[in-house]
Amino acid sequence: MQSDTAHQQDLSPMLVLHESDNVAIARRMITAGTALGGSLVGKGSIPAGHKVSIRSIKSGEPVLRYGQIIGFATKDIEPGLHVHLQNMALCEFEKDYAFGAAVRQTDYVDVPATFMGIRRSDGRAATRNYVGILSTVNCSSHVAGLVAEVFKKNPFTGTNPLAEFPNVDGVVALTHKTGCGMTGGEPLNVLRRTLGGYARHVNFSHVIVLGLGCEVNQVGGMLEEQKLSGRVRSMDIQTMGGARKTVEAAVEFVQDVLKESNQVSRQPIPASELTVGLQCGGSDGLSGVTANPALGAASDILVRHGGTVILSETPETYGAEHLLTRRAVSREVGEKLIALMNWWDAYFKREGAVMNDNRSPGNMAGGISTIVEKSLGAMAKGGTTNLVDVVKYGETVKGRGLVFMDTPGYDPVSATGQVAGGANLICFTTGRGSVFGCKPAPSIKLASNTAMYQRMTDDMDVNCGEILSGSETVEECGKRIFDLILRVASGEHTKSEEFDFGAAEFAPWVLGATV
Repeated sequence: MQSDTAHQQDLSPMLVLHESDNVAIARRMITAGTALGGSLVGKGSIPAGHKVSIRSIKSGEPVLRYGQIIGFATKDIEPGLHVHLQNMALCEFEKDYAFGAAVRQTDYVDVPATFMGIRRSDGRAATRNYVGILSTVNCSSHVAGLVAEVFKKNPFTGTNPLAEFPNVDGVVALTHKTGCGMTGGEPLNVLRRTLGGYARHVNFSHVIVLGLGCEVNQVGGMLEEQKLSGRVRSMDIQTMGGARKTVEAAVEFVQDVLKESNQVSRQPIPASELTVGLQCGGSDGLSGVTANPALGAASDILVRHGGTVILSETPETYGAEHLLTRRAVSREVGEKLIALMNWWDAYFKREGAVMNDNRSPGNMAGGISTIVEKSLGAMAKGGTTNLVDVVKYGETVKGRGLVFMDTPGYDPVSATGQVAGGANLICFTTGRGSVFGCKPAPSIKLASNTAMYQRMTDDMDVNCGEILSGSETVEECGKRIFDLILRVASGEHTKSEEFDFGAAEFAPWVLGATV
């Protein structure tokens, strides 16, 4: 049988994504003189995942990838040249929002797939079963961590305080660096909405909220605003008499509820009750070719089974928003997305920045030249179904299908908002190799290329690089991801869970001044 490496060598060294494109994507390293097809040859070194011109592009002409404008040539570009930061840049260009023009009926399956989930008493479906400890403010974070440590397995001694409770996935402290020294209004509202979403999260059986006592984000005010009074146990350190007494009381509470938390069993639940947050981080030029489209195919399958996917990272949708507005089920939904783009544009200007700066050094080293190129690739995670709603950061997601949530592009902050909104599972694509978890929701990692997958195999769950080698189609990889989603939702551990990722990555969006 021919090896994958040999098979890839038989393929063209470049991949053209759309018939109107004037650049192609290097499947592997292209060197000077490499035959690219017909009379076209490579002119210089072009790394895998980067762009190569396939015809002449005059200075000022648009550079096209995915059949869309990703920037403009800043100098004449001959065929066979590397196209990147040295010869292209982003300029403003007209976009046709065409609200609802691409809306089409969703082809729902007759019999939805099922997963083995946990049915809560209120009817909601969980994929994990944690006891949560939330802090209202940084000042109570250490105490929250001390409580969680009591119930943590010791890898050196092998002792496990939860051994008697096999149906409990863990006791996790989710802490943060804000909650005081902050202004009221939107900054406080966003923090409370995020903490409220976690306190209500279906993957928590019980929750304690710990405060200090004098912070801006008062425990009582948050519980009342978020209507959590009957849902959680709350304590503040000053009233309890200090750190030691608070830890002792919180530990006693957890010990009291563990038996009840353990009294769950998994049962078949329709996939329509899954809400999956879609994330990408450490992206490269291949993310938009393999992992993101494959996750998009899986998203389409889940939506056809009645489930929900949350697309986010508003600054990384910039320049591609006109493709989402075409799929908006109403003009109102589409205009909500445009309003977000306008807010972010004003926000960047107020901070003396520009949207096109929202690329990391790793993104650019991986071949992503402009934010529009990044956005077009990132948007592929959402698949092709209708955009049914646009919601605020951390707002509870109620619509079924593809929903857009306003979040920053920074992965931990973005995923935190999605989980606060109700995501009970996260799918995370990466080309450079992000390691990430998001308790209480399990996080599945999707690698865009085989080289990184093999190098970081202990952190990656799926190799989407098979698409590039030609041994698997996007649709086949998407089906493989969907099947894994069902298995993980049923209790199978992801690589990040095996490393106990997910507590440190809790990162509510910090808005406003620190005072």
